[in-house]
Amino acid sequence: MPPPTPSNRLALFRMRKPLFLRIMRAVEERDHYFVQKRDAAGKKGLSCFQKVTAALRMLTYGVSADATDEYIRIGESTALESLRKFVTAIVEIFEVEYLRHPTEADIARLLAVNEKRGFPGMLGSIDCMHWKWKNCPMESQGQYKGHENKPTIILEAVASYDLWCWHAFYGMPGSHNDINVLHRSPLFDNLAEGRAPEVNYTINGHEYNMGYFLADGIYPPWATLVKTISTPMGNKQKYFATAQEAARKDVERVFRVLQARFPIIRQPGRMWDRETLALIMRACIIMHNMIVEDERVVDPDEWFPDVAENSENVHGPVAMLNVPIR
Repeated sequence: MPPPTPSNRLALFRMRKPLFLRIMRAVEERDHYFVQKRDAAGKKGLSCFQKVTAALRMLTYGVSADATDEYIRIGESTALESLRKFVTAIVEIFEVEYLRHPTEADIARLLAVNEKRGFPGMLGSIDCMHWKWKNCPMESQGQYKGHENKPTIILEAVASYDLWCWHAFYGMPGSHNDINVLHRSPLFDNLAEGRAPEVNYTINGHEYNMGYFLADGIYPPWATLVKTISTPMGNKQKYFATAQEAARKDVERVFRVLQARFPIIRQPGRMWDRETLALIMRACIIMHNMIVEDERVVDPDEWFPDVAENSENVHGPVAMLNVPIR
């Protein structure tokens, strides 16, 4: 059977052909490992497409390394090596662009959209996800076992309405809860160091200059986090709690879409070392953002006002409380 070609297998990679070819060319230029070579007898070795296809099949189907030999004609050890080098190249090439802090233009767009949703000043929603670690070393299992009684590694993420992941902090043992992860997360480093873009908006006569994230009940009462009301009293509080919980599902949707596109992170991790698992997670998030950008439909007539143009007459769940949001 002939080896696979780009024309007959791209539909199964969860991305469109131009994006796949862009990634493949960038990886080949970055790492000489993916360049096709000849052996001492002059016979051609594995092509870049075969190595990238083997890596993507493990990412997008969650299959084991030896399962790629039947179609890709590539050995287990070579498939594992291709996967490690592929995710490393993805992180090195695209992390700066596709896993970055939002710029002023991004913030203006997020504020404008979220104001229409009833949450002016909202930058996204935050939550954590556990990835089971099947091959966790025995001496570390006590540290990585949490509420699921199985070794897991935690991903903290911030996502927006369009399923874009703006922040990913991965690597904390599963025995920690969301508060412990947040205390070690670099999420608010720019804000603490005074490098975060300024955000100005007004709600019910109260002026704010700091954006916030929607979070669930376990998170601490920080100025940058807006939680739901656990026991709402009255129609206004009930409406706010319902709207907050609905908008906070953005990050939950990202977790589900990420696991659907890359089942390798839906199944227990088979790698022995945390470094490779971290590279796999970050590479999957980066490619997820690339797919979101590639499939995004932009309305040329859509207009996003400047951050400073937010009106004082804000309507929505936050305004209905008639009290400072924090």
